Amino acid sequence: MGLCWFSVVLIVLVLVGVEGYPVEDLVVSLPGQPQVGFKQYAGQPDKKPLALWLTGGPGCSSVGGSAFTKLGPFYPRGDGRGLQKNPSSWNIASNLLFVDSPAGVGWSYSNTSSDYNTGDASTAKDMHTFLLKWYEKFPAFKSRELFLAGESYAGHYIPQLANAILDHNKYSTGFKFNLKGVAIGNPLLRLDRDITARYDYFWSHGMISDEIHLTIMNECDFDNYEFASPHNVSVACNNALAAANSIVGPYGNIYDVILDVCYPSIAEQELRLGKVASKISVGVDVCMAYEGQFYFNLPEVQKAIHANRTNLPYSWTLCSNVLNYSQADVNINMLPFLARIVKNHIPVWVFSGDQDSVVPLSGSRTLIRELALDLKFQITVPYGAWFHKGQVGGWATEYGNLLTFATVRGAGHLVAPTQPSRALHLFSSFVRDRRLPNTTRPSIDG
Repeated sequence: MGLCWFSVVLIVLVLVGVEGYPVEDLVVSLPGQPQVGFKQYAGQPDKKPLALWLTGGPGCSSVGGSAFTKLGPFYPRGDGRGLQKNPSSWNIASNLLFVDSPAGVGWSYSNTSSDYNTGDASTAKDMHTFLLKWYEKFPAFKSRELFLAGESYAGHYIPQLANAILDHNKYSTGFKFNLKGVAIGNPLLRLDRDITARYDYFWSHGMISDEIHLTIMNECDFDNYEFASPHNVSVACNNALAAANSIVGPYGNIYDVILDVCYPSIAEQELRLGKVASKISVGVDVCMAYEGQFYFNLPEVQKAIHANRTNLPYSWTLCSNVLNYSQADVNINMLPFLARIVKNHIPVWVFSGDQDSVVPLSGSRTLIRELALDLKFQITVPYGAWFHKGQVGGWATEYGNLLTFATVRGAGHLVAPTQPSRALHLFSSFVRDRRLPNTTRPSIDG
């Protein structure tokens, strides 16, 4: 298909003269980058595992949207022209691989325009192919433990990729992936349940009226709800959903209901003038996505990360404007994919920021419990608080020693930037195969 991918590996230690890491892919320095003690490659080795991270959408950038604004070692500065350190970067716990997928996301592209018409199956197939090629270029990682992680629509990407990897391992007579775990945050798993949870969340948090909520519950048959299929939803249901969405409106942050919103027109104007555009709400820069977009469109940044070498006829955007992703795939039930993963004795963690109204924790928690019942898993850790730095980090439960559901207290849909320290603690526990601590005793994340 002529796919060209852009990926970034973020590592923990400075490496000198290490074999197997292509010099031509090294990102020497990014514009406005602080001094750091690790290397980055576009295209590390201590003995830490490798974690692949995919951002959802579908069609949003893992490199610009996560490596540089959520869980990587840098955040953009408020003026969009430089970077600042992220003290809770996940490369403290693992090597990180960020891939813009599918083709057409970020600076990834194809020379065949029909490749931009894609969906879940082809995305999983392409990512499987990419990983095999990536291991050829970075062979030192072939034996390293591999973890797959992502958020939001990566609730579709990651389970289907994991199943493609299981198929590969089943039939391959040569290289086999050393897959050790799957983690997905605020994931879309089953639309009919997740959409119900969204409107319940709106109501329970005072965002819509009793009357509209009752109308939604009485008129909307979510068991038969399908995205982009209005014919299977009554007029009364559609009207109630539209009324709810109108009331919530553009002035509330549905991805984190306690945060303020960033006004794009103001942020973009300040960024063009070189002013500090960041707006801090409850310790979170709610304009970070706009700062990141400005930064990634700087020519010197593109040159530094070996991106956009073909001079694509469009600007970098957080979520793709050229991708035509199958809307029907949003309706696919992910639970059978998760079931196969845990049946192969690979741990699955599902975590949820409790301030997210887009894919709320109540839907994810219910689905994981139902999956555990279908698998006949017993509760191995009763539902209860987990702790970080002497405070409640969230609540968690475990089934059958393989299936974990955890909340992150005070986090939104994007867990890492809204609760960075707690998010790092959770990720560190996941890759180290440790349960989240159920006491207030101090623990070490690094």
